[in-house]
Amino acid sequence: MLRKKEKNVTMASTGSNHTTLIARQTEVTGDIHFRGNLVIEGKVKGNVSAHSDSDARLQIVDGGVIEGEIRVPQVVINGNVNGDVFAARHLELASKAMVEGNVHYKLIEMMKGAQVNGALVSNADLSSAGDTPMIGYSEDETVIEAS
Repeated sequence: MLRKKEKNVTMASTGSNHTTLIARQTEVTGDIHFRGNLVIEGKVKGNVSAHSDSDARLQIVDGGVIEGEIRVPQVVINGNVNGDVFAARHLELASKAMVEGNVHYKLIEMMKGAQVNGALVSNADLSSAGDTPMIGYSEDETVIEAS
């Protein structure tokens, strides 16, 4: 008799299995601090940041807009950003990416068609111990984790 072998999958407790979506036709005004994954399909007017020692990932899809500074370890842009981008680990600029600001990265992938109107600044020589923290949370600050 054939038995289907069960596979146990353990998710890391880094928050990487949590995803927050800002849907199309949604506009958020104010700064966003997050853990896990954040997908922007709508518009954010404010800064977006995550802890540099986390596996946080920001994805801005085609049609998504951020007007503010981004400080996230892993960033994928296929929409519009009006502000500086700081990717402590990995930055991907897809074919429809449009960035108006300086881009600071450790590792970058840039597809044909992506546009950056600003400086490309490589931080590849920094060790992870030398990374400056992206954000710091204070005791009175509220952190929203997606679940």
